[in-house]
Amino acid sequence: MPDEISSKKKTLTKEQKRNLTYFIIGLLGAIIGFGLSIVLNYAIPNVIENNIGTTKITLEEDSAIIDVVDKVSPSVVSITAEQSTLNFFGQLEQAQSAGTGFIVTADGLIVTNKHVAENERASYSVFTKEGKEYEAKVVATDPYFDIAFLKIEAEDLPVVELGDSDEIQVGGRVIAIGNALGQFQNTVTSGVVSAIGRSIEATDATGSMSEVLENMIQTDAAINSGNSGGPLVNIGGQVIGMNTAVASSAEGIGFATPINLVKKALESYQKSGKIVRPMLGVRYISISKEFAARNNLPVNHGALVYSSGTDLAVLPGTPAARAGLREGDIITKVGDHEIEEGQSLVSALANYAPGEKVDITFIRDESSRVVSATLAESS
Repeated sequence: MPDEISSKKKTLTKEQKRNLTYFIIGLLGAIIGFGLSIVLNYAIPNVIENNIGTTKITLEEDSAIIDVVDKVSPSVVSITAEQSTLNFFGQLEQAQSAGTGFIVTADGLIVTNKHVAENERASYSVFTKEGKEYEAKVVATDPYFDIAFLKIEAEDLPVVELGDSDEIQVGGRVIAIGNALGQFQNTVTSGVVSAIGRSIEATDATGSMSEVLENMIQTDAAINSGNSGGPLVNIGGQVIGMNTAVASSAEGIGFATPINLVKKALESYQKSGKIVRPMLGVRYISISKEFAARNNLPVNHGALVYSSGTDLAVLPGTPAARAGLREGDIITKVGDHEIEEGQSLVSALANYAPGEKVDITFIRDESSRVVSATLAESS
């Protein structure tokens, strides 16, 4: 007869149940306490610290921008041009345009764009931040780099501090100040340097005139109509560029002329009473990768010396002619300055003065050569 297997259900006593309950409650309490300890000692302080750090950085940056605006704004002026014109019915009307400028000498020399002050028949007025009006006279223009100087009769004016545009870094914080839309004086916008060495084709409001501007600073700081000629300023309060153009087909893309080009023009004007640029004496096409591929050129950058119609490639009696340059040569370097995208021959020459002797590197018959040329003064 098989053995009988008997089983008895094991039950806990009341005391054991009570002890188990206390144990579970204690364990849960320990877990919750440990979690709260981590939250209170680590998580919350870190969140608070991070938020405080973020707030501190934001406040410091905002404070720096405010300081820059306080420093520079008194030297920023609005410029208006007014001209009498006849309308379709023969009636006399007053046509107005507006721009921006900034004071560079205490006795009233003002920098702006040439396209702000290019109308010889217009009368110009300058308005300071305080609203004081001055009659202004155009004293010099630079057609190569869209620069103009105006002069007002004044004394002890606040002047901007000019920086060094060669030290600009992409991503650096910048502030643009200008007469937005010709109505809102000393409007301030901020952004960063998006790129440097840009080449753009700028057109006027009517689209009837255009010019190629090279070696430009690109920024996402909003530059509106009327901002032309205003300063682009770094976080140290130094002017590093002159606001010049916007990309009409996109938002948040503006361009400024590097201040070092303006400084060259200013030095020239203060020395000779006019803006003098060096001249080599060639007509040329700036070579792009696409142009080089289409024309089977040996390099994809540089300046191709060429003639157009009755216009000679190398002008007689010029430094280029005396140095032996001829049509078909590809100039690749002026001194230590490469001719490449965003750096045209004119931009490279702007680093030198009339009378300076520089080496011109060029390609002829697919071989690189070097000649020396003493630069002349452009007329």
